[in-house]
Amino acid sequence: MSDKVQDRDRLKVRSTKERTKRWKRHTFAIQLVNHLNQDGDRFNSCQVIYSQFALAIHQNDHQARRRFVEWAQNEIAVVPDFHKRILFSDKAHFWLNGYINKQNCRIWSEANPQVYVETPLHPEKLTVWCALWAGGIIGPYFFKNDEGHNVTVNGDRYRALITNFFIPELNNHDVQELWFQQDGATCHTARATIDLLKDTFGDRLISRFGPVNWPPRSCDLTPQDYFLWGYVKSLVYADKPQTLDHLEDNIRRVIADIRSQMLEKVIENWTSRLDYIRASRGSHMPEIIFKMQCHKIIFRIKKKFMSIE
Repeated sequence: MSDKVQDRDRLKVRSTKERTKRWKRHTFAIQLVNHLNQDGDRFNSCQVIYSQFALAIHQNDHQARRRFVEWAQNEIAVVPDFHKRILFSDKAHFWLNGYINKQNCRIWSEANPQVYVETPLHPEKLTVWCALWAGGIIGPYFFKNDEGHNVTVNGDRYRALITNFFIPELNNHDVQELWFQQDGATCHTARATIDLLKDTFGDRLISRFGPVNWPPRSCDLTPQDYFLWGYVKSLVYADKPQTLDHLEDNIRRVIADIRSQMLEKVIENWTSRLDYIRASRGSHMPEIIFKMQCHKIIFRIKKKFMSIE
């Protein structure tokens, strides 16, 4: 190995250590891997891999999270059901083969399980958007072009979602009482998008570059992240869908079957998360698992970490 390559590798290690030393955490990804048994039937197993390209916790994240929690709890003190008036929005990928996106599935931990997993080269997937609040779910919405083909999300397609699907759906609700939340994805925070959302929600917008700032890297505060996507993914692959249309039907069915009582508990859990983040001065939730496939996987991963320690 040349000296130049060695110096480059040392810089990579030093950079990773510098980014993680302060918070004493590394990022790891959960991945669902497909196998075939002796009878030719497919089954899945969950494995943990080191997420080389994962987002690191930034130095100012804790402060931004504390500011947001303080604002939210002040609003709840004035209007006790304020948290029930927030429409939380998010999108996720659903792979036909059951693969879980590393971007949508993370573990923060001090230990590296040192497991390598190969990922599909060109997996077929659906990109799904939902808005969730205590009163129900708006969606799912599937990003497709005019020919019905699945597409990636950009600013124009996100604004088309808002104009053609989301805002018409809001006609069934009292918009004057609802707030809208979105994360800091680029397609969400373009000026044209923020202006479009302000036309409907005014100052009741929680977003990067919005009237109320949403703290970055706070998926543990997004109900879709800590509940919806994991719950849906734990059910839609049960009958082993072989086509994207079949997978889409499963997603629609599972989301439609979610009852309001379950959503109320999810939103009440959000206030408990506010309490923890304020008490811990902006830290992430103690389970350190942002997104999981299902409760069984959560148990297995925690058990694995305990055995490592």
